[in-house]
Amino acid sequence: MKKLLTVKSFIIGIGIILIDLAVYIFFGLLLMNYDDFYDESKGEYWSWESMSGFDKAVVSGIHVWNFINVMGVCYLAYKAIKKVKQRATIE
Repeated sequence: MKKLLTVKSFIIGIGIILIDLAVYIFFGLLLMNYDDFYDESKGEYWSWESMSGFDKAVVSGIHVWNFINVMGVCYLAYKAIKKVKQRATIE
């Protein structure tokens, strides 16, 4: 039974990673619009002044998604440390 849970957890983990990559690809495709139609007269490249509202929303979405990823990694590190400490106290 434990091996089945391990395989199931592995498949779920791979699925989460693939969804994460799909979200980054989606944001990247949305940002291609900014890169294709960038106008130097509007401001420096990647500055807020040179972006449309849509581009600002996409960049903000990437920042939010990065924050979610960092929090997820911190959570997984916390769970791993907690599990290692629990095993150390049992032995």
